[in-house]
Amino acid sequence: MHLRHRHRLAASGLVLAAAGALALAPPAAQAAPDEHGGQPGHGHGRTVDLQVLALNDLHGALEPPTGSNGELLHEHEDGSTEVIEAGGVEYLAGALAEAREGERRSVTVAAGDLVGATPLLSGLFHDEPTIEALNELGMDVAGVGNHEFDEGYAELVRLQEGGCHPEDGCYVEGREFAGADFPYLAANVVDEDTGRPILAPYTVQNLRGVKVGFIGVTLEGTADIVTQEGIEGLEFLDEVETINHYTEVLERRGVNAVIALVHEGGYPASEAYNHDCDAAGGGLSGPIVEIAERTHAGVDALITGHTHEPYVCTVPDPDGNDRLVTSAASNGRLFTELSMSYDRRAQDIVRTSVTGSNVVVDRDREPATELTELLDFWRELAAPVANAPIGWISGDIPGRDAGTHEFPAGDLIADAQLAHARALDESADLALMNAGGVRADLTYAASGDEGDGVVTYGEGFTVQPFSNTVNLLDYTGEQLLAVLTEQVTGENEATPKILQPSDGFSYTLDLTATGADRIVADSVTVNGEPLDLSATYRVAVNSFLAGGGDGFPTLGEGANPVVGNDDMAVLADYLTANSSADAPLDPPTADRITVIE
Repeated sequence: MHLRHRHRLAASGLVLAAAGALALAPPAAQAAPDEHGGQPGHGHGRTVDLQVLALNDLHGALEPPTGSNGELLHEHEDGSTEVIEAGGVEYLAGALAEAREGERRSVTVAAGDLVGATPLLSGLFHDEPTIEALNELGMDVAGVGNHEFDEGYAELVRLQEGGCHPEDGCYVEGREFAGADFPYLAANVVDEDTGRPILAPYTVQNLRGVKVGFIGVTLEGTADIVTQEGIEGLEFLDEVETINHYTEVLERRGVNAVIALVHEGGYPASEAYNHDCDAAGGGLSGPIVEIAERTHAGVDALITGHTHEPYVCTVPDPDGNDRLVTSAASNGRLFTELSMSYDRRAQDIVRTSVTGSNVVVDRDREPATELTELLDFWRELAAPVANAPIGWISGDIPGRDAGTHEFPAGDLIADAQLAHARALDESADLALMNAGGVRADLTYAASGDEGDGVVTYGEGFTVQPFSNTVNLLDYTGEQLLAVLTEQVTGENEATPKILQPSDGFSYTLDLTATGADRIVADSVTVNGEPLDLSATYRVAVNSFLAGGGDGFPTLGEGANPVVGNDDMAVLADYLTANSSADAPLDPPTADRITVIE
């Protein structure tokens, strides 16, 4: 089974001559169009079927993800639920190929974060394995997400265009990375000086004479959640204004069928991937709702991401007409299958025909041979590093999916960073770790040939994949209190981002209060002493937070910086120094923050 499907007669939005030379059929007598410009009915061959298969937030999860990262909640008709395991790019490729069978017009797309925050198998090689896997499984179009900028704009361009890594070079002599076969779209990411998009803003896919335009945008707040060095000189524009502009550009070029790939998301009422979002008690909340309500009525569907949630929901467009908004969770556990009719006279999608559902990437099927061979190639290169033991644990150490504001893996990383900071400067007082930077659990159960409780470098890298440095800075007590309030105010007020504290730093978080009052100021202690607002404290944070990331501008104001080691190396050193086969490390109890709810 060869998985690549070559129907990519796409015209890039930047190639204006190609985009402007669409061969349009002359107008013919038409029945009255529906409210979206589509034509009713399927008679006389006027309509043809289209299939759109969509992914989001793959994050380089090439191998079957473990723990909660590889689980889905399935809802039965009687209301009961069960947890099922899913994911793995070998199974994803097979599932997509199966979905395409019998479809004459099918296109596979993605809404960002395909790379970045990736497990070691991809991250060790700057995500070249993920791009090659996406080429093999037949990706046609992808919008950028915030994680596409983890290694900076120049590296994103390399992933698109190919070439060996500027520092690490080619990983095998004579084998040069070819880049993505599909276009990355970045309509709302522009050069500050020229105002021009850094990559194509849209593409037009020609599916056997049917032309469908795709516009790709990332969330406007991307600059707040990526390392600043890599996006210097870039500006991230409003998502809706950008989509609306390019929808009109496409319409002027005769392309009426438009789908937006939006790396921003929402939160469904149920965690079950198959929950009926439009039933009583269903519904969708979060930033994507307002975006969908304001996005041009000429857009026929919004494929979204970022929040890692599964949903297929109806949100009215600005004209009050229903429109699908979808997301396929994360890590390749699901893909969304959208079916629709295209009216050839109106040259548009019949909006009322659009249906969608999220499809589980189960592991009961045979893995796709081509993907298995590709993964085996990269596994062989990665094995010497990936399989090296770095520590031992006595039980599972849950990450951010633990369902609590403070969680054991976050505390473990903060403790490791404080230990490293004290090796640099013995006066270091505390460490703070952003919850979003903890990408997975550390699991006790054996994986591969390792024994129970063994932590390999590959497992540690899955938890800490960003290659941030651990930085040491001075903050006043007043600034530290401001940092704590930034967890629950400003852009973090609606969805608090609780920093994970090192041992010896504690306070009370009162979620029954509002705004800054949710931080009980007189409860904050540092190594057993009350926080002194006029004192100076030496604090360890990763380089992302040190740049003010995740909505913590005060952390960007630290003084007397010292740059330490890579955060993954810091975690590995801590585990090696504080555990052994005979004395494994116990999971932290995650009781440093007292939470009132």
